[in-house]
Amino acid sequence: MLSQLLSGNFTLQNIIAQILAVLVIIFLILPFHEWAHAFTASLLGDKGIKQRGRLSLNPLSHIDPMGALCMILFGFGWAKPVPVDSRYFKNPKLGMAITALMGPVANLVAAFVGLLIYNTLFKFCPDFMYTNAAGQFLTVFMTFYIRVNVNLAVFNLLPIPPLDGSKILFTFLPDKAVEFCYRYQMIFFFALFALISFGPLSGLLSYLSNGLMQGMIWLAAQPFNMIH
Repeated sequence: MLSQLLSGNFTLQNIIAQILAVLVIIFLILPFHEWAHAFTASLLGDKGIKQRGRLSLNPLSHIDPMGALCMILFGFGWAKPVPVDSRYFKNPKLGMAITALMGPVANLVAAFVGLLIYNTLFKFCPDFMYTNAAGQFLTVFMTFYIRVNVNLAVFNLLPIPPLDGSKILFTFLPDKAVEFCYRYQMIFFFALFALISFGPLSGLLSYLSNGLMQGMIWLAAQPFNMIH
């Protein structure tokens, strides 16, 4: 959104629709992402999750102000990470990997539900969606909402600490390498932002997001292709 504002390539309707989509993501989807981590960890045996106050969909339990601001300005951000005690897991590395994976999966579920709603509206209310101003506003809202969720899933699956993908990678690394990554994860985090900001990583993220987006669009269209 910030790039659109700076370039002047925007309409007021589009900006309002995108801001509303981002607010939905901040107050509903990011908490859902973190709840998915907490719920999975609890199922796998972490008995302290509920006491830490994170087994909840309450946005106040999860929102990180800086992450929310980045979400508004740049279209990607984060919530407060769920503290997980892997000592409760039968297999700590595998348990952490499964717990980490469920966050991006939550974003993909949110995106897929959005696609189903989007397709339903176009299938059964085409005149409203094509010719009505409210329908056009909803199209911008839904498109941005779906795209950001897919982007967040891909971003979080990068195998770079402290992102969720790194916990999956740790399953295959020796303990000393995992310890090194945890010790210097903030350095990795700032390096990640530099790579995204100056371009080397943004192209890869776009490529992966576009590929995943096309696959999800195809999958979400299948139930409607059977309706005549």
